[in-house]
Amino acid sequence: MLIAGTTNAACGIIEGLRLLEAGGSALDAVEVVLRVVEDSAEDDSVGPGGLPNLLGEVEQDASLMDGARLRAAGVGALRGFRHPISVARKVMDILPHVLLVAEGAALFAEEVGAEPAPLVSESSRRKYKEQMAAAGILDDLRRPERALPLSEALWRNLDHRTHGTSNVIARDGEGHLCSGVTTSGWAYKYPGRLGDSPIIGAGNYADDRYGAVACTGLGEVTMRLCTARMVVAWLAAGRSLEDATSTAIGEMARLPVGLPFGLNVLAVDAHGRHRMCSTHPGEVSYIVAEPGDHEPRYLPASGREIIATV
Repeated sequence: MLIAGTTNAACGIIEGLRLLEAGGSALDAVEVVLRVVEDSAEDDSVGPGGLPNLLGEVEQDASLMDGARLRAAGVGALRGFRHPISVARKVMDILPHVLLVAEGAALFAEEVGAEPAPLVSESSRRKYKEQMAAAGILDDLRRPERALPLSEALWRNLDHRTHGTSNVIARDGEGHLCSGVTTSGWAYKYPGRLGDSPIIGAGNYADDRYGAVACTGLGEVTMRLCTARMVVAWLAAGRSLEDATSTAIGEMARLPVGLPFGLNVLAVDAHGRHRMCSTHPGEVSYIVAEPGDHEPRYLPASGREIIATV
């Protein structure tokens, strides 16, 4: 058994490991870890510290996939709730659907008793105001009579770090896999934008027979390539974990993106082997925790630098 994750999952990974050591499922462990992340004010990629969209509102995306039965569920553009990963879990357990977004996701969250929470912290509000000023946006973009179109405001903000996601993959004592993703998405994004995090097959996929994959970075890239599902499919075809993840990064070089981007692919195969492959391998690491560990181990990502084309 093990848990692997992006480094911003370090605050919860040992709690998830203890659940696995006590006989808990991979699905429960992933949810537990990501709930801790969603409570952390230290990370500006999700939770109370998450950076907002162009209107100053935090919209959260999350998804889970159970590799044992290929059950999957996600929520997108969800506002005002403390644990979007648990709302996604309820979608999986209760509804016949895979994805709920925006007002529908919020309605369902209320229906299942999800805890509401104000998600725009003083820190994220301050960062929002500073970034808008740096981009030359001084008026209130929420005003109907605003002079600046939101689409222009988006492009003015592209020099800012645009994305951040918390990814976790667990393999339990029965050999079952689960992958989970939670994020507040692209900072200062156009309202209503969905990234790859709630999209099963793009940013998240798990199948006990072959492996599990979760992605972080510019979701517009992995949605076009169906990256998570493709890596699992290559594993199913007999390719090695190293080959499958490296090929996924290489495929990104074909895309005309037109802006700088980074992307990381975290994977665990059916045997518990793990790897992260990145477009910026010298700058990125990931974490792993296995039975007996009292803190996560930090490991370097592999990969190669990809230069976006126009």
